Amino acid sequence: MKSKSKSPLKWLFTLRLASLKSGLFWRTFILLGALTTTSMTAWVGMISVVQHDPQVQQISAQVVSVVTITHAALTHSAPELRRELLFDLVSNEGIRVFTLEADDQVDPPPDNALMPDIQKLVRAKLGQDTRFSSKVNGVSGFWVSFKIDDDQYWLMLERERIRGLTGIQWLGWASVVSLISLLGAAFISSLVNLPLRRLTKATRAFAQGMRPDPLPEKGPNEILEANRSFNQMVLQLQQVESDRAVILAGISHDLRTPLARMQLEVEMAHLSDEAREGIQSDIGQMDAIIGQFLDYARPTEASSFINVDISELLADVAHDAARIPDVRVKTDIAPGLHAMGNATDLKRVINNLVENARRYGKTPDQDITEIDIGCSIKGVGAASRVVIEVQDHGAGVPDDQIGQLLKPFTRLDTARGQANGAGLGLAIVDRVLQRHGAELRVRNRDGGGLAIQILMKAA
Repeated sequence: MKSKSKSPLKWLFTLRLASLKSGLFWRTFILLGALTTTSMTAWVGMISVVQHDPQVQQISAQVVSVVTITHAALTHSAPELRRELLFDLVSNEGIRVFTLEADDQVDPPPDNALMPDIQKLVRAKLGQDTRFSSKVNGVSGFWVSFKIDDDQYWLMLERERIRGLTGIQWLGWASVVSLISLLGAAFISSLVNLPLRRLTKATRAFAQGMRPDPLPEKGPNEILEANRSFNQMVLQLQQVESDRAVILAGISHDLRTPLARMQLEVEMAHLSDEAREGIQSDIGQMDAIIGQFLDYARPTEASSFINVDISELLADVAHDAARIPDVRVKTDIAPGLHAMGNATDLKRVINNLVENARRYGKTPDQDITEIDIGCSIKGVGAASRVVIEVQDHGAGVPDDQIGQLLKPFTRLDTARGQANGAGLGLAIVDRVLQRHGAELRVRNRDGGGLAIQILMKAA
């Protein structure tokens, strides 16, 4: 079965969130952003340097031209027409002329990189006593002084007519272009990382036992080859799993049929009770070892996962274990806890832990095994986990050898190795839980014994 598909909106949101969390996405975005910012800075600096002299000459020529024309118009016009001329200059050209008084409040000229050169060129044309200001008597503008005979005047131009005096417009345009470039960098980074995100998602799903949809075999050659190789690998591994299931069924039949025949022959043979019980015990042990091999090799399909009532499952296991004569079970199971999984495999895991405790965890100086089975929940929301605990009161395991318990075909003779078997008990448990995306923790119990903890994502 294929993994369940999400709605397009939810899938897009999840994809974007994964992009923001991706280290490769941010690395690509930062590199593209740094490159864009550096390019923009170099471009603005180059334009500023290249256009500096032309801007200075253009603005200086404009100022000199306006002052010269205004001076000539006022000088050669009839006195009775000067008021009308000044009105035309204000209304049509935005030029105002004021008498320069000694008590005028004059601010410094505009502070920018062009102004010193503009002052130098304008004074070369109009005289060294020409004054400049950005505000006179509280009125903002571009102010230039000039003379008519012995009288001095202020000529005020609107700032809009004098372009290039500040870098605010350059900064604004550069900011807009930079923002668009950064958005483009984020989009490009997302497109570049999209095939890798798909491959990572499919690999993670396949590692968890699911069957992901085939990756699209299109795009650049490198992406196409990677996706095609992954799809072929998935098909080949699925075929291997299928072949293994057939082989396991054959092994189970071929090995257990002779054992069943031997069991029947022992029942019919004229043997002493002691000899019969010994042979039957050996046959039972051989059958159990074969079962362990089959359980270890059997795959757990994520497609078979359902919502399992863990509390009910543990209660059933505890009830069955309590019926064993040499076992005493104590439970602390919170009700109504659920997790996604294969109910049969999970029950086999818990039964395996109980049997492991019964065999290896007998209470010292007693002929019984005390087993504690507990279940609780930790965390809230999406972070909530179902915690299953199975503990015995036996001798435990040396701390430096706990890691060996999860390795297949390993039995520890020093503490818990007196029983027969192939050494696959906890290895089977660990393998099944990995398929369920669960975590297995093993430690020595305070007060003696082994404590095994399973953490599963709550449903």
